[in-house]
Amino acid sequence: MLPTFQWTTFDVNSLLTPGWQEVIAPVALNADFRDFPRTPGLTREAPSVQVIPRGRVHADTVKDSLGWLYGLYRDGFRQLAERVAGEPVAPAGDDRYGVVLNVQHGPEMRFECHVDSNPLTGLLFCTDDFSGGELVFAHDKRARSEMDIERSCSALRPQSGHLIFFDGREHPHYVRPLISPGDLRIVAVMNYYTRSFPESTRPRGLNQRVDVDDLRAPPVRLGQCRQHAGSVGGGVDTQDEQGVGCLPVLEVRGALAGAQGRLKSTP
Repeated sequence: MLPTFQWTTFDVNSLLTPGWQEVIAPVALNADFRDFPRTPGLTREAPSVQVIPRGRVHADTVKDSLGWLYGLYRDGFRQLAERVAGEPVAPAGDDRYGVVLNVQHGPEMRFECHVDSNPLTGLLFCTDDFSGGELVFAHDKRARSEMDIERSCSALRPQSGHLIFFDGREHPHYVRPLISPGDLRIVAVMNYYTRSFPESTRPRGLNQRVDVDDLRAPPVRLGQCRQHAGSVGGGVDTQDEQGVGCLPVLEVRGALAGAQGRLKSTP
């Protein structure tokens, strides 16, 4: 099977507020860390996996505590998203699922193997000083577990300050585990919609899931999180110098990687 998945990467370090990583880190460490249930309709987990331990900074906290990031999501990053989509792009009108932080701390947390409901996802990598944590996309759209994804995949090593865009509606994806207990992986996940695939196409059940998550059991401290038998497998996630307006960016198009994570450039 030929590798057909691709993403677009922008180096946006020059757009980020000074000291942005130091600002994001304490917010991330106070994330909602707990067991999250499978996402109805979008999960690509094996049937035995019912909950996944992970961390999330919810959208309302991002908006209130990281207003500069929320502003970039709605304007500067949206301009870059339009370059990728080739058509008008809009941020989520509902702030509950516009931009969130996904957080992994140590090797015991991970994110759900899943597909996306929105036509364009943006990820801003906020940390990269860790081992493991590659973002992995299945070439086989029928993949239904982490093992299925790993059989034939493209892998991306996070680089802090890089923003990627991709359409994850058909290709299941997840993130490999971190290696060391002290490792911290933070990524800002952004939902975007297009004129041809507007926000009105979002499944209603996902909005109910957002509400339920906000009312579920209270968050736990990092020290209370542990690996759950049957929930976490041997590998383990599931949001040219040019100018865009006045925004200088470096764009790298279509990097693909094999299952071992060795990058291969594509046209």
